[in-house]
Amino acid sequence: MVEDSVPLGMRIAGAFSWRVLVVAGVIALFVWLMTVFSDILIPFLIGIVISALLVPVSNWLQRHHVPKWLAVVLSLLGGLAAVAGLLWLVIDQIIASYPSLRDRTVSQYGNVREFVLNSGFGISQRDVNTWLDEATKWVQDNSGTILSGVASAGSSATHVFEALFIILFTTIFLLIDGKNVWRWTVRLFPRKARATVDGAGVAGWITLTSFIRVQIFVAFVDAVGIGLGAFIVGLFFGGMPLVIPIAAIVFLGAFIPVVGAIVTGFLAVFVALIFNGPLAAVLVLGVVLLVQQIEGHILQPLVMGNAVKVHPLAVVLGVTAASGLAGIAGAFFAVPLIATLNAMVTTIASGRWRGLDSDHVLEATPKRGQHGRIQLRRRRHQVGDEVPAPGSDDQPSAEPGTASTN
Repeated sequence: MVEDSVPLGMRIAGAFSWRVLVVAGVIALFVWLMTVFSDILIPFLIGIVISALLVPVSNWLQRHHVPKWLAVVLSLLGGLAAVAGLLWLVIDQIIASYPSLRDRTVSQYGNVREFVLNSGFGISQRDVNTWLDEATKWVQDNSGTILSGVASAGSSATHVFEALFIILFTTIFLLIDGKNVWRWTVRLFPRKARATVDGAGVAGWITLTSFIRVQIFVAFVDAVGIGLGAFIVGLFFGGMPLVIPIAAIVFLGAFIPVVGAIVTGFLAVFVALIFNGPLAAVLVLGVVLLVQQIEGHILQPLVMGNAVKVHPLAVVLGVTAASGLAGIAGAFFAVPLIATLNAMVTTIASGRWRGLDSDHVLEATPKRGQHGRIQLRRRRHQVGDEVPAPGSDDQPSAEPGTASTN
């Protein structure tokens, strides 16, 4: 037979190859579906991330005898108040500093032009005018593309309220009824696979909530470090404006690991250059790089590494690949998605799912209870009691250990 004439190594390689192609095809299909449904998927994922932050707060309130509805309301209002306060602070500071920022930008442009003309590199005023004319011509030639992009952004703005609606309702329903949402999701799988899926989901949820809490801490350290450093440098040059907005933007940018803080930190360098000159800008750049080194060599390995257990190389490659596929949204979701999937796969492969139970799924193991009634054993939830799987109701729906079916 022809098959017998094929070397064993070639047959093994072929078997591996077509399986790899199938897996790659499934991944490509999954990525394509995510792209098609991105308008729904991205707000939904944001809602899950927000829920991962608010569910522990709601659970803590309920454990301290606060009614469930009140705990949910307080959690939501507290989160909204924090975001609104941060936005108000940033906008108010920017509006107050805009006139001086505009005037100093024009003034520094003149200084930079004079520096370039007198730098000794042979650059003349004619060269500068030529560059400006070319830039103006490029804008005119590409005005159609620019205007279409603005129109696209305007039409996309109509979807903002839809996205906010999805985020809000996803968060509300996960806070109120996340337990049943997770139960319904698990029961989509075959009965024999439900316990495995349930345990993997618990591990992924614990990792996600740990990542969110640790990332908030890391972002806070980045924001305070760069903001305080810029403020101290400004003291030696007559003051540094926009310190609070810079710190707030760094805080938000730090949610994109590795690169977020350093990219947003260049805003502080720009402001220092405009208001305080090149020397202050270099010093602020040193502060940004120092904070980035502290994050990369201390916070990421010691704090973030213990929370997500993902190698920094995987983080860098994941952020780069995801940002190339989905832009800012991809960069934002890359690390939590990688960490969650890593925890779920590791839990399944190691068999640890047998010790994890979200208390949402009944095992199909009948036994005779009192008076001959059939009961189903419920596996006890051993890990993650402080952070249960999606939902705020961490109380069992039946007596511990059993659930009667009559």
